[in-house]
Amino acid sequence: MAFTTKMRVRFRHCDPAGIVFFPRYFEMINDVVEDWFAQTLDLPFEKLVKENGAPTLQIETKFTAPSLHGDMLVFCLTPTKLGRTSLQYQMTAHCGDELRLSVSAVLVHVARLGRPLPWPDDVRKKITQQMLPDS
Repeated sequence: MAFTTKMRVRFRHCDPAGIVFFPRYFEMINDVVEDWFAQTLDLPFEKLVKENGAPTLQIETKFTAPSLHGDMLVFCLTPTKLGRTSLQYQMTAHCGDELRLSVSAVLVHVARLGRPLPWPDDVRKKITQQMLPDS
């Protein structure tokens, strides 16, 4: 079950030619992750970071087509693998039928001082419910 959200490409995302400057995609990706935590896992980042964190350990992104100022991007996030302290997910962004980017990333749940920390049972259950059956 993918978490889906829409995001309009804004002026702040673009270079002078009106094309999304690629580092801005990473901000968008993080916004989607943050929204997923809040809306699906009931763990908003403002609550999470008071005690712990979930930084990105690894991210691989393929940019397949440019996005322009004003485009409406539809992002889909699907958790694919849940470890004791890690979480792997896939994400795509489309504009209409056109794939704009695909992402594979790993987050790690950590304590305030950066030590890996097991995911809480309630969060683990919610993540597992979002995973595809063969994941």
